[in-house]
Amino acid sequence: MKGGQFSRLWGRQFTFTVATLVFTTVFFWTWENNPLLISLLSVQEQFTMHNTDDTTPKGFDNSIDSANVHYSEGKENPVKLASRIKRKLLSLLGVKNVTAVFNFEWIADSRRPLYSGYKCKQWLSDMWACRLTQRTDFSYEGYRWQPNNCEMREFQRGDFFKRMQDKTIAFIGDSLNRQQFQSLMCMATGGEENLEIENVGWKYGLVKPRGAIRPDGWAYRFPNTNTTILYYWSASLCGIEPINVTDPSTEFAMHLDQPPSFLRQFLPHFDVVILNTGHHWNRGKLKANKWVMHANGKPVTDRKLAEMGTAKNYTIYNIVRWLDSQITLRPKLKVFFRTISPRHFLNGDWNTGGSCDNLTPLSKGSEVFQDESSDPVVEGAVRGTKVNILDITAISELRDEGHISHYSIKASNGINDCLHWCLPGIPDTWNELLYEQL
Repeated sequence: MKGGQFSRLWGRQFTFTVATLVFTTVFFWTWENNPLLISLLSVQEQFTMHNTDDTTPKGFDNSIDSANVHYSEGKENPVKLASRIKRKLLSLLGVKNVTAVFNFEWIADSRRPLYSGYKCKQWLSDMWACRLTQRTDFSYEGYRWQPNNCEMREFQRGDFFKRMQDKTIAFIGDSLNRQQFQSLMCMATGGEENLEIENVGWKYGLVKPRGAIRPDGWAYRFPNTNTTILYYWSASLCGIEPINVTDPSTEFAMHLDQPPSFLRQFLPHFDVVILNTGHHWNRGKLKANKWVMHANGKPVTDRKLAEMGTAKNYTIYNIVRWLDSQITLRPKLKVFFRTISPRHFLNGDWNTGGSCDNLTPLSKGSEVFQDESSDPVVEGAVRGTKVNILDITAISELRDEGHISHYSIKASNGINDCLHWCLPGIPDTWNELLYEQL
């Protein structure tokens, strides 16, 4: 009798445990994979958007991203909180090995940098080539990123071109992706001038319009291996089109649920695509560019969707799902979504006296222990898809000494660039991670 009572009691406890486990798993899976749920959380609790003035100071490069997403002070990232609670509940329910913990470290390497900041003038913008500025300390160049549980492959130009034979690599995003593009061009050439490389921007419509400062991107072909590396500027990753094509001062429809027309048109020609967005999602940028949010072909009237964080997250989820559908049609296509690059402004923002004067490498520490991305939106968007995450946020957060700071040759007095990176520098590591994943 007692044994029977015990069995029934144990059975009820077991059933309750299983039910709790199933409910918890489904609940958090839904939370972490539903873009609208995460988007609403991000606006209300997760993010504080810095809406900056849309006027760019004279002498400061227009591509400087003037806003970023910051976690609200004193509040834990809700998506991370969900993950932490989920792991705790599963642990209490007896489920072991819930997640793996990864350990990475920046280590000194006398073989760095991978190219010369003096010699790579063919590809580097002057404003990002810190060797050409008044900066005198370049210790930030002498480190590489090393996982502690494996040996990361060294970047080898010969091997890179062997893998990329007859292939096209496309960077699409904001000026941080342009930095990664320029970094890869320098890495691929060893920082040496190469007159054999062909400018094939015209094939992709990347030519400078009359009166423009620059084209919308660049494309270069390495004839020996028929490898093309290109960059296209799309800060929001939205489809952008004029609302009234006959009006020179027209506003532009910013289609949150459509990828850029450039990507739709040329994706069949690409073999590797690297995307990013994040720093242009603020009212000042939208106003300056005359962008008006649209969804389902109509102006956005839903107040929740019109909130900046929600709109950004909605866009990221939409473009990831569209690309996932394209990979199904082209299984050899490799797509990477790069996580957000951290800013390091102290005591203000870019236009309010913020600075990043630290020159000591790794003053914040050299190691990263993480079992999830520091960019939960991108991590959530790619989960369950064939789109890869290029996770650079946590490792870059430790490298505040590597920014342009006040050394930019184009910056006005009192203006610091604590968003973009010196080259050679941190974006080289992003490309090493890309190379490893290829």
